[in-house]
Amino acid sequence: MGPQARTLRLLFLLLHALPKPVELIENSDFHLAGDYLLGGLFTLHANVKSVSHLSYLQVPKCNEFTMKVLGYNLMQAMRFAVEEINNCSSLLPGVLLGYEMVDVCYLSNNVQPVLYFLAQDDDFLPILKDYSQYRPHVVAIIGPDNSESAITVSNLLSYFLIPQVTYSAISDKLRDKRRFPGMLRTVPSATHHIEAMVQLMVHFQWNWIVVLVSDDDYGRENGHLLSQRMANASDICIAFQEVLPLPEPSQVMTSQEQSHLDNILDKLQRTTARVVVVFSPELSLHNFFLEVVRWNFTGYVWIASESWAIDPVLHNFTELRHTGTFLGVTIQRVSIPGFSQFRVRQGKPENPMQNKTNLRGTCNQDCDACLNTTESFNNILMLSGERVVFSVYSAVYAVAHTLHRLLRCNRVRCTKTVIYPWQLLNEIWDVNFTLLGNQLFFDRQGDMPMLLDVIQWQWDLSQNPFQSIASYSPTEKRLIYVSNVSWHTPNNTVPVSMCSKSCQPGQMKKPVGLHPCCFECLDCPPGTYLNRSADEFNCLSCPDSMWSYKNDITCFNRRQAFLEWHEVSTIVVAILAGLGFFSTLAILFIFWRHFQTPMVRSAGGPMCFLMLVPLLLAFGMVPVYVGPPTVFSCFCRQAFFTVCFSICLSCITVRSFQIVCVFKMARRLPSAYGLWMRYHGPYVFVALITAVKVALVAANMLATTINPIGRTDPDDPNIMILSCHPNYRTGLLFNTSMDLLLSVLGFSFAYMGKELPTNYNEAKFITLSMTFSFTSSISLCTFMSVHDGVLVTVMDLLVTVLNFMAIGLGYFGPKCYMILFYPERNTSAYFNSMIQGYTMKKS
Repeated sequence: MGPQARTLRLLFLLLHALPKPVELIENSDFHLAGDYLLGGLFTLHANVKSVSHLSYLQVPKCNEFTMKVLGYNLMQAMRFAVEEINNCSSLLPGVLLGYEMVDVCYLSNNVQPVLYFLAQDDDFLPILKDYSQYRPHVVAIIGPDNSESAITVSNLLSYFLIPQVTYSAISDKLRDKRRFPGMLRTVPSATHHIEAMVQLMVHFQWNWIVVLVSDDDYGRENGHLLSQRMANASDICIAFQEVLPLPEPSQVMTSQEQSHLDNILDKLQRTTARVVVVFSPELSLHNFFLEVVRWNFTGYVWIASESWAIDPVLHNFTELRHTGTFLGVTIQRVSIPGFSQFRVRQGKPENPMQNKTNLRGTCNQDCDACLNTTESFNNILMLSGERVVFSVYSAVYAVAHTLHRLLRCNRVRCTKTVIYPWQLLNEIWDVNFTLLGNQLFFDRQGDMPMLLDVIQWQWDLSQNPFQSIASYSPTEKRLIYVSNVSWHTPNNTVPVSMCSKSCQPGQMKKPVGLHPCCFECLDCPPGTYLNRSADEFNCLSCPDSMWSYKNDITCFNRRQAFLEWHEVSTIVVAILAGLGFFSTLAILFIFWRHFQTPMVRSAGGPMCFLMLVPLLLAFGMVPVYVGPPTVFSCFCRQAFFTVCFSICLSCITVRSFQIVCVFKMARRLPSAYGLWMRYHGPYVFVALITAVKVALVAANMLATTINPIGRTDPDDPNIMILSCHPNYRTGLLFNTSMDLLLSVLGFSFAYMGKELPTNYNEAKFITLSMTFSFTSSISLCTFMSVHDGVLVTVMDLLVTVLNFMAIGLGYFGPKCYMILFYPERNTSAYFNSMIQGYTMKKS
């Protein structure tokens, strides 16, 4: 067993043999002005690694590895605050504060000091029914510095409602005021520390990290909080999480601990993660980082929790600079004027340490070895900005300001009133004061919303060894500023710690394994886009009116395809429609001027106008096919044109049938012919065909819609074909089929009357018109079954115009020609001679 282990064992036995904890007192008596006594108002659990610096013990001389420098530094911070308050005339005038301090030995010495503080001056703790009038040895406790010890202490103090202000225990459990009603702290909770770490990793795009935690409540709780934060955000993944062995106080590892540590380092060396987050007390990290240096780790980013972020002993291990970049989260940097000189001042020569058995003798302040150690680290402690020291300093001042209010102090004196701990606890929640330019108060959870600093370790002592690179605001919950970082990498580049490289714009992530940070990059196909802010793992489909190319991050409007005026096909059809309109108008005028002539009456008489008026209107409505479709244009295309065309075909069909009846069937079926003429059979037939066609068109429009819609061009998805409804082609085919039927009937009847007299022989013209209509309709149906898009609209319009022209010019053109150029044949005598000649020939 080494000398250090013997020292710790001796100390442990002494502490259990003593009736009281060791006191660290400058003055044995604490008297107030007016002979008012306040005994031990404050106590600080100054977490020193070993109390071998107590001068009355026969122990080896302390050195930098047997004493926790920060613990001793914090102890001196409380002494400095108490002395400063006692020397201040405006705060607690006439009142002197006293203190007693003990070492909690990290975890092992918690209950005994608490019982001592709860006891009265006679060292007894009575069992009472009501403790509201009970006066323990102290009225407030500052510390301890770690969460496990703070929880143990608070479980006892809460029953007595004694205020406990901790300066670095950040566990979220302490926010439960039902369980810990007397717990307050001058630092933000662990949630804010972890959020600062996460936002730092997000800022540098580190999404693949390793988490190492100590084998105690501190490590496990913070590791769990970090894992929860990762699960909720899913922007950072943990490659693996391991538990670091917690060594004995001697810092000598067992073979089992050495093997476990080797396994962790081997796993760390094989992973692709280069960012390591470490939640552990600094006592557990000395052996770990010795092994890290021995394994020759380089290029890593080590993110330190607040427990070791500004530890000077670890920083003094300068070989760590070769392992990578050290970042940490700690309390904000606030310098305390005069503290650095106070920390290393020499003890008073009038207090010799001759009687080493005097348990009430002063110590620590006069320990030369401890002062020497402090002096060796003084430069680092001073340049670090006294970060955690300010938390202790502000905790003392928080209680002092509360006492100032309870004692109703003015500028001269305070009232002589007994202060009970529960009174102090009730009042401290409302304390609000300014200290060294910082506004200090406690929130609803009992925390001071102090700023957090993200620091980087520097090994050039001419600079700040713990240089601030960013600040985190607990109230705003975000990093306020991130400055340049000196990366220990070639060319000072930011280390990359990603399971998978970032995808290119327009590439979605396909998860690989269980971690969302591990993925493959797949191109988004045309017609989809990737919105990283909404979903990085799925390509979103573009709206119907928009399109995108491969790997697009946005959609663009499709090029709308419709029949436009500047196109050659539109111009050609428009010219034909114009010719048809004016020729029909001319025919209508000629037939109106020669309405009583035999030529017009033989062509159908009034029924000619029933054909010519729809033809004229149809030619005039051709422009509705041009331009983007609207509800009106869709109605005209689907209803008006097809009904007009059907009226014309039905008139021609009934005209062909009537010619056959007059010359061939009148003699054979006189009664049927009589009924046909008596009830105006031609008009009834036209009306019936029109009604059927209107019913079919209405049914088709009700089954679909007349609202214009867009359809993707199958040959080019970048083009959107604007049409009237999705079943436009189906409806067009259906209407064309009915027109085909009428054309076939008209052709058949006309063919039966091919031997009629010349003046009555309209069959060949009707046959020609119906043949053209039949052929064009078949061609249109064939074209529509093969092609799609604007060409269908063009062909539909072209066939419609040509059919109308075939009817107008093919049926009425020859008659106009006879009326205009052969007027002698447009007489009743001429027509009678032709009929007599045909009758004599048949006889």
